Amino acid sequence: MKKIYIPVILLTLATTFFGCKKWDGEHHNIYTYTPPPASPISDAAPLSGNIKGTMLSGKTYILSDDVYILPTDTLIVQPGVTVYATNQAGIIVEGTFVSLGSKAQPNYFGVKGIVKTDQPGASPSNDPAYKGLWKGILGSPTCKALIIKWTHIEFGGAAYGAVAGTALKQSATSSFAILFQNFNGYFVMEDSWLYGSTDDAMRISNGKIDVMRNTFEKAGPSGGDCVNVKGGTTGTMAYNLFVGTATNGQKASNKGIPTGAPQTNVVMYNSTFISGGYRQIQTGRGANINFEEGARGMYYNNVAVNCKFGYRVVGSPVADTAHLKYGYNYQYADSLSVANQFYPIGYITIPKSTDFPAPTYLPANYTLGGVFDGSSLVQKNKPMFANFPLPVTGGIALNGISAVANFNFHLTPQSPLIGKGFTGFQALVTVPVDPVFGATEITPPGVDLGCYQVNGTGNQH
Repeated sequence: MKKIYIPVILLTLATTFFGCKKWDGEHHNIYTYTPPPASPISDAAPLSGNIKGTMLSGKTYILSDDVYILPTDTLIVQPGVTVYATNQAGIIVEGTFVSLGSKAQPNYFGVKGIVKTDQPGASPSNDPAYKGLWKGILGSPTCKALIIKWTHIEFGGAAYGAVAGTALKQSATSSFAILFQNFNGYFVMEDSWLYGSTDDAMRISNGKIDVMRNTFEKAGPSGGDCVNVKGGTTGTMAYNLFVGTATNGQKASNKGIPTGAPQTNVVMYNSTFISGGYRQIQTGRGANINFEEGARGMYYNNVAVNCKFGYRVVGSPVADTAHLKYGYNYQYADSLSVANQFYPIGYITIPKSTDFPAPTYLPANYTLGGVFDGSSLVQKNKPMFANFPLPVTGGIALNGISAVANFNFHLTPQSPLIGKGFTGFQALVTVPVDPVFGATEITPPGVDLGCYQVNGTGNQH
């Protein structure tokens, strides 16, 4: 897979994070150089208050209360680290946070001893994924960079409380499991897992972002988006897998844009959405991709299976439709109620001839957001995943599928999604590309629809 390097930005970051210290005469390759552990953090006692330095591979750390990374400080987490929170603690990032898990040694952030409840059909009311057992990883408006690679983040979403809320410039009752809010800073989440939340799983109030090749499960008990970006956010979301989100999987809005920030502009491609939108208690609210309120961008090559509503372009407050491009997106429905919402009623999503299935089933007098008959689409054009039997049977409601569990959403050789992707556009790269302080790799648009490519690229989970 092609790697894109941006030396000028990388050099700027090196200066930012390491000051004016020269490379130590060993002529390191700055593209692969990993700094030695600075200020190793001991695992001998629980952590609270201000921390900085390096969490060391193989260690398990306990948070006894909220920890703070001050504006001039950096916390680097080496591969193979486990962090357990107690007392609903959280990680408040005012400076720089970097979790450098690897495929062989992923990092884990969560709560010790909690057992996942991943049986399809299990009630959300008793599921610890929706209880908010710790706060999560939360960037304040001064956070320069929040970098998360090959990292599991589980059971987050506790309310911030007065003290952390003040530091974050958020209300005490806010409870996003991941938060970033600096349009001059960088947020990177790649090859990682987010499991459970109590509201938006991830809120990007503004920032330069790259959200790529991740897996999201159980976002929100009765509401909340999974990846919710607001005014002043620019970048790319691609190759993500969403299973059982309460509301939208990926949402872009220009609401609340700060002074001096750019217009929200997000390119979304090659993601897969399974059984989304059913726990949202408000009528007509999301399921997979949503553009609204002045946001611009693109969305191509996505796959939605049994999602309550189709891809949504909102007309009030209206998205920046003059600068919004989309097409080559796939949908499948087990039921008529889902098929009848492929183009959601009451919204302004424009049917495209490149959509799969093609919108030939729409009536000749169809108007945007109008009612149509999707009966000819029910249980047709199955995606042919490696292990996800369709139609869903055995008495399991569609909204009961909220975790990957033993399912496998890779494409079989018989899948009609193979070779149907559009590659005539590019990712919007707004973050540095760097093995430590940026995106490891920007995976370009894929020739197959969805997050898994038959050539082995895309999502690696």
